[in-house]
Amino acid sequence: MRKTIMAFVPLLLCSAVVCFAQQNGISKEAFTQANKENWETIFTDSCTGNWERNWFLDGEIAAVSNDKNGMQLTAGPQFKNDAHHMVLWTQESFKGDLKIEYEFTRLDFETRCVNILYIQASGSGKEPFSEDITKWNDLRKIPAMRMYFDHMNTYHISYAAFPNSGDNRKSYLRARRYVPHKKGLEGTDLHPDYYPEGLFAPGVPHKITVIKTNRKIFMRISNNEQSYYCQFNNPDLPIIEEGRIGLRLMFTRSSRFSNFKISQKK
Repeated sequence: MRKTIMAFVPLLLCSAVVCFAQQNGISKEAFTQANKENWETIFTDSCTGNWERNWFLDGEIAAVSNDKNGMQLTAGPQFKNDAHHMVLWTQESFKGDLKIEYEFTRLDFETRCVNILYIQASGSGKEPFSEDITKWNDLRKIPAMRMYFDHMNTYHISYAAFPNSGDNRKSYLRARRYVPHKKGLEGTDLHPDYYPEGLFAPGVPHKITVIKTNRKIFMRISNNEQSYYCQFNNPDLPIIEEGRIGLRLMFTRSSRFSNFKISQKK
């Protein structure tokens, strides 16, 4: 019996590797096809000028600065202090299918907490959480995570992300569709999760491209060594049609952004 089990294990491992290779191949093909659509650029920011022209900030502890290399975001230093989170939002709101492109460089050496891209965020519409999130900015001066997933409709992608606790420090990519006024993050996952290797080393620039459609999100992350593809699926939850783009850094994290571009499908 032991010999049978031991012989079966390599087959399982081999099948898992093949499955991953096939999945990543499918993701690349799907991304390539979506990227061929007729896209029209509707927002650009080199991120080297005054950030307040195009963005506004949730969080009073955080810092945002610009220089010739881009826009540096630095969250507060205290782990598990909600006041030390930050979210930077576009002034503009965007409709329909979108392609979001930017250059990202991780500036911290943390093995906890995450960066998040919010896609087309709007309030739940239940008072006081107006669909226009600028009408309740004051409620997000302390940008606790629950204020977002409990009261917003948005897609969320975690990247350059690590668990907050436990012995497993493996980086992951994960997407969600928030369901406001429900039970926290329960039921918000958009499968599958990904566990890439060789991405987001500190100081290494990465080009991130995200293509959002009604029920699928395609993602490509590229550095000088590799390109990594993901596809997240939303089969059942309500679609997201309009809202702002947001950049969240959890407490302790710091990142640089540059050459930010948003395109809309014609």
